[in-house]
Amino acid sequence: MSRFRLPLMVAVTIATVTLASLLTRTSADAAVTLPPAHAKFDYQIGGAYPPPSGVQVVTRDRTAAPAAGLYNICYVNAFQVQPGEESQWAPDLLLRDAAGNVVVDEDWGEALLDLRTADKRSRIASKVNGWIDGCAAKGYKAIEPDNYDSYTRSKSLLTAPQAKAYLTLLAQHAHSKSLAIGQKNTVELAGARQSIGLDFAVAEECGQYDECGDYVAAFGNNVIVIEYTDGGRRKACGAFGTRFSIVQRDVDVSVPGDAGYVRKTC
Repeated sequence: MSRFRLPLMVAVTIATVTLASLLTRTSADAAVTLPPAHAKFDYQIGGAYPPPSGVQVVTRDRTAAPAAGLYNICYVNAFQVQPGEESQWAPDLLLRDAAGNVVVDEDWGEALLDLRTADKRSRIASKVNGWIDGCAAKGYKAIEPDNYDSYTRSKSLLTAPQAKAYLTLLAQHAHSKSLAIGQKNTVELAGARQSIGLDFAVAEECGQYDECGDYVAAFGNNVIVIEYTDGGRRKACGAFGTRFSIVQRDVDVSVPGDAGYVRKTC
């Protein structure tokens, strides 16, 4: 499922930390390997295909097999429910408003998960951690949990602290499986990256919206950028083309041969 989020237009100030401190791993995380920085990257969450020549890092959906010989990141929709999969969740784990209606991300037709209590966060994490186990078993090296920012689309029912508490559960489990875990978008929470246990960032359209620099204080050069416009790609490449892994894809993240397929790099 392709993801395309308009970043929050919020001024963010993040305290500068050194790159050495960013890469510090505890003994429990010693086996975690981060994606190589400034690597040739391809974003294949809309469908797997042979990576273009020179590509070193690939992101694919959790249902797909990893690409042989490359650093593979496993995409999971961790905060929302894929369309048509609502019945796979306990009814009380779907976020509901005061009238009992399920709260839906209208852009993608996805129900939001209810993170409001520790018990619900634990039960949701148990299911998603099962997906993470599947990624590990297939040979993936990292996890990309999507929709960290779903609280911003929750009709004020969810909060940032709840999202951070839930993501911490996923990060702990990913590390226990020797998997790195990335922060997807949500640059306004990048300052919490160390307390949560996040290892790198995946930023959509940070060039388009002049947000790429906001990730540096928290993640150094460990940032993967996906742009969806020529202008966004040019801005990201111009400012960070020698530091970040940057690719431009079409919004549907389609496969070669499809009419709308786009893949460009710096």
